[in-house]
Amino acid sequence: MLCRRIDSPVGPLMLAADDHGLRHIEFRENRHPADTGDWHGGDNAILQATEAQLGEYFAGTRTSFDLPLAPRGTDFQVSVWRELARIPFGTTISYAQLAARMGNANAMRAVGAANGRNPLPIVLPCHRVIGADGALVGFGGGLPTKEFLLRLEGALPAEQGGLF
Repeated sequence: MLCRRIDSPVGPLMLAADDHGLRHIEFRENRHPADTGDWHGGDNAILQATEAQLGEYFAGTRTSFDLPLAPRGTDFQVSVWRELARIPFGTTISYAQLAARMGNANAMRAVGAANGRNPLPIVLPCHRVIGADGALVGFGGGLPTKEFLLRLEGALPAEQGGLF
């Protein structure tokens, strides 16, 4: 598995890919860090494309990603991650809505757990899943990062400087 570190507005990101596709995007701090034992510094076309597309996303010129993805997980996790890819740019849904989309409105905890283990945050936009009350909850890269991403996408109003 080849990996490379890139800088981003949310801090350094570690990208990892093999011949099958992009496997991981890791924040500096992760709630569920990947096993990096077989990762080796290097470069390939997938890592180059990922860096370029993330750069466009952070610059505000990209709203979707076109990368070969190869996340590893259980069948259920992979199905949740596929559903994440269907959440439109600039919108949010609740964990309950995501569970309902998965065909079981009562599976909120299982869907939340799979969401939390998403190995490809940003590209598979788990940051677009919020609490039923609109609260920003449960993001492996930290809530400030989640808030930043949602503001970047226009899903939250831009921060306003106060008069006082």
